[in-house]
Amino acid sequence: MTTTSRVYLTRLAGLSVLDPDGAPVGKVLDVVLTLRTDSSPARVIGLVVEITRGRQSFVPIGKMVAADHGSLRLSTGTVSVRKFELRPHEVLAIAELLDRQVTVLATGTPVTLVDVAMEQNRSRDWLVQKVAVRERAHRLSRGHVRQLDWHEIGGITIDKESQETTSLLEEFEDQRPADVAARIRDLPDRRRQEVAEALDDNRLADVLGELPDDDQREILSQLEDERAADVLSEMDPDDAADLLGDLPDSERERLLGLMEPDEASPVRQLLSYGDDTAGGVMTSEPVILPPNTTIAEALARIRREQLNPSVASQVYVARPPSTTPTGHFLGVVHFQRLLREAPFEQVGSITYDDLDPLSPQTELAEIARYFATYNLVAAPVVDDAGRLVGAVTVDDLLDHLLPEDWREDG
Repeated sequence: MTTTSRVYLTRLAGLSVLDPDGAPVGKVLDVVLTLRTDSSPARVIGLVVEITRGRQSFVPIGKMVAADHGSLRLSTGTVSVRKFELRPHEVLAIAELLDRQVTVLATGTPVTLVDVAMEQNRSRDWLVQKVAVRERAHRLSRGHVRQLDWHEIGGITIDKESQETTSLLEEFEDQRPADVAARIRDLPDRRRQEVAEALDDNRLADVLGELPDDDQREILSQLEDERAADVLSEMDPDDAADLLGDLPDSERERLLGLMEPDEASPVRQLLSYGDDTAGGVMTSEPVILPPNTTIAEALARIRREQLNPSVASQVYVARPPSTTPTGHFLGVVHFQRLLREAPFEQVGSITYDDLDPLSPQTELAEIARYFATYNLVAAPVVDDAGRLVGAVTVDDLLDHLLPEDWREDG
């Protein structure tokens, strides 16, 4: 993030939104917050962006990588075309909070809220830490504006009907997806669906990946088709393929058709393989690098927090293109080897290719023996043309070797 540490939200309104290449996406109309049940700062979850005249879309705040006086840049060029709809636990900062009468708690003085500022904490969440308020105007002045901490004001409340769901969301904020999944499985059906609706697309995608198959299908079926497609796009392609593979053909094709083509393509490819083969359990998005990549660049790629440990355990070196299916596969480099080499060296010079890679048709039992024999946590999957098509990780393997109801026993 190259924005300043504190951003007043009125300064974002009207900014042009650009993709990573600088192409225009739309303009910022508002900022979406979730209020808390106590005096803790409100959480900023995303932006309302006008992508065409009259068409508004939601962009998660995590996709904002830079903001200045003229524009705001995103980390992706893909923006959901699903029409933005405010959920019960959310508020629009500019449309609903500004000009609201609030109270300074220490003195009971009524003031007008004129701006709110977000700051990023150590967990990289954006929270509303500061507010700007205007004191009551006198006959000869507009009233003094001063800055206060969020917890110093009162008068911003949560609708009682959404308070229980909001409390659950707060409880889940710092929990792992598997722990959230275990918790919501015990909720009544109506409350569980309310929580699912309230989670953002990326968070819901992570949680769905940790739920039993029946629960995944039930939650997905209750979402509007466009929202379901957005959530599937946020899931790892192998998890999305597993979920879609259990749906009727017509429903599967309808959802795939609503996904962005570049998101649906790897899922379709995974669906073409047998369920109990390397192709059926692999991820199609391992860390793939051309051979001239430096060690420093490779370490930066596997350091990304969104990668799970097994995917980040090694990089896969191949001739371009660096998306699956790649050019000719050259080999792998484990992260421990990366740590031992000079930052300026190239990964092509230390590539390890002594082990035969898996074939997309390799069956689960053989994959398990392969992993156990060579003490692996991940392995490449290469087709007959010598192209890398994915990688099997130990967590992928365990998910498919354990009994189908293993998540329900925890």
